[in-house]
Amino acid sequence: MPTPLGVIRATPPPASTPPEETSFEPLRDEDDQPPPEATIVNSAIYAGEQKVSDAGSIAEAWRELHHPSHHDHGPRMAWIGMTQPTPRQLQQVAQIFDLHPLAIEDAIVAHQRPKLERYNETLFVVLRPATYDDATETVRFGEIHAFIGPDFVLTVRHTAQPVLTPVRSRFENDPDLLARGPQAVLYGLLDFIVDGYAPVAAGLENDIDEIETQVFESDPTVSRRIYELSQEVMELQRAVKPLQTMLRGLEAGAAKYGTDDEIITALRDVRDHVTSIVERNDNFRQSLSEILQLNAILVAQTQNEEMKRLAEVANNQADEVKRASSWAAILFAPTVVAGAYGMNFDRMPELHWAYGYPFALFLMVAVSFCMWLVFKRKNWL
Repeated sequence: MPTPLGVIRATPPPASTPPEETSFEPLRDEDDQPPPEATIVNSAIYAGEQKVSDAGSIAEAWRELHHPSHHDHGPRMAWIGMTQPTPRQLQQVAQIFDLHPLAIEDAIVAHQRPKLERYNETLFVVLRPATYDDATETVRFGEIHAFIGPDFVLTVRHTAQPVLTPVRSRFENDPDLLARGPQAVLYGLLDFIVDGYAPVAAGLENDIDEIETQVFESDPTVSRRIYELSQEVMELQRAVKPLQTMLRGLEAGAAKYGTDDEIITALRDVRDHVTSIVERNDNFRQSLSEILQLNAILVAQTQNEEMKRLAEVANNQADEVKRASSWAAILFAPTVVAGAYGMNFDRMPELHWAYGYPFALFLMVAVSFCMWLVFKRKNWL
């Protein structure tokens, strides 16, 4: 079997004891915390095409790999999975497997961008898996760190989901793939993470279709939903797009590091899937941008129509006030005349005139008619 990851194996240290501890700066007092084994979810030793044992502890896995009596049975690989370890627990694992301090620092801090870095014989990989929650219609992102050495694979999950059991089961059921060693496991992890993006993209696409319906229904909550969905699409882009550079780097270094040709072919297939997800995600961003613009236009139209309706209502109210005021003025004019002639003064013009009463009535009608003509011409009536 070719040397995993194309690196030259260093002379193994004596099998009696693990390597001497490396000095790390402690982050806090954790002497009373559980050992690293408390965070191990799965640990096994593989030789060739089969699993040979379960490692009960990190130190035991290291001894299984480097014990001289096991060298005659061919290359071995330890595959250890940990979930949410503390900084001290990670430091203890680093001391046993001689992991680079900078890689451990990144693993402790977490919240890293997806990347692939080489430290001597070990690759440090950061992946951002994603899952779509149908119940809440949201995308949840996780973080997985992987240390790929010449004869070991150490995966560290900083989130509960997704579990990596399907990846291990796939390898244990495929002896040919398992025999290709740690570099094949790296491919398996990448393939599993990238395949998980497909249902996420499908969920986002369905959400965008729903948002389009909400926009045309003038749903007042749609602007917030567009913003939230845009953030999820951007987060997915940050998780997926760096994988293109990572996979191109693995292909470019295939000859230099002696990576298995079949693994490189498989990684090209993974890169094709990544490209497809990136393109779909770009379309999502474009669609959301267009939907946001359309929603702004529809909101502006709705506001204009509402303002027009309010203006029409105000005009109608003004017309009604004009009519009421006009009739009030017309009816008020006879009252003025009647009030004048109703004064009980002895000396009053035309008070004892025979035609005084008809004249008063005529005057009331004449004044009211004149006012009616004036208001009519002004379109107040």
